[in-house]
Amino acid sequence: MKDLEIQDYFLKIIEEDKNMSNGIAAIKTLLLVLERTNFTTIQELVNTIKSAVSSLKNSGKPVTSVCSASELFICFITLASPKLEDKTMDEVKTIMLNRGQTFLKKLEEGRHVIAKHAMPFITDGCRILTHSRSRVILETLKLAARQNKHFHVFVTTSSLDNEGAKMVEELKNSNIECTLILDAAVGYVMESIDFVMVGAEGVMESGGIINRIGTYTMALCAKEMKKPFYVLTESFKFSRLYPLNQRDLPNSYKYPKNSEIRDDFKKIHPLVDYTPPLKITLIFTDLGILTPSAVSDELIKLY
Repeated sequence: MKDLEIQDYFLKIIEEDKNMSNGIAAIKTLLLVLERTNFTTIQELVNTIKSAVSSLKNSGKPVTSVCSASELFICFITLASPKLEDKTMDEVKTIMLNRGQTFLKKLEEGRHVIAKHAMPFITDGCRILTHSRSRVILETLKLAARQNKHFHVFVTTSSLDNEGAKMVEELKNSNIECTLILDAAVGYVMESIDFVMVGAEGVMESGGIINRIGTYTMALCAKEMKKPFYVLTESFKFSRLYPLNQRDLPNSYKYPKNSEIRDDFKKIHPLVDYTPPLKITLIFTDLGILTPSAVSDELIKLY
């Protein structure tokens, strides 16, 4: 497949399903590339998939989860490669497609598993602060509402794209009490909430997270006011990066190519920031509830 075809397919499935993570969309795209690729060696296949990943990075969408999900996908489908030496390439392709589909199915169930892990922490009358729009947070709050739990959610507007307003609309459609607040009002609201609950675009080997710009500010404020700071995220967002500060984040993570964000904004303001592990209380994943220090152990298991 040509680069443009790969990007078009990736963008199309994201457009058709607004609740689909970029990481899941990337894996679906890579499965299509695998299905349509004829190869003579496993290394040739891996190189083709890596080339497709490079195309996805140039699509203009945030690349944090695309990078981590793609790495895990390649690792998972080639895991049995030493056992495939006596197979024909057609048989190898079939085995890898089956492994890829199994991997995808497991990941697609991740949000529901995470939501169940978080249920005991959402109690009647609690007040929750979240940042922008997160699909896994939304699913978790909807599940809590279906269990007849009554709570109130404060959602930051999240300028520049105002994704928080979309989150509030979706919460109201599920009859969940919520309030849209200015990004600058985090400190004012923090003293009245019970805990912070955010999603993540990526989880680093350090146990820190990459997420929408403003997450770090929220975490600093929560730490100062001794409020629990919970992160809900799928394990395919685990990455072997180990940033020590904001400057260590790759520019491709901070400034997606072909982004609709105006150029003068991108020169100054990144779209994401890094929240170090010391500011995070717990990380809820499809692998279980983890402390930030446990992330590196889980990465060793995954790879």
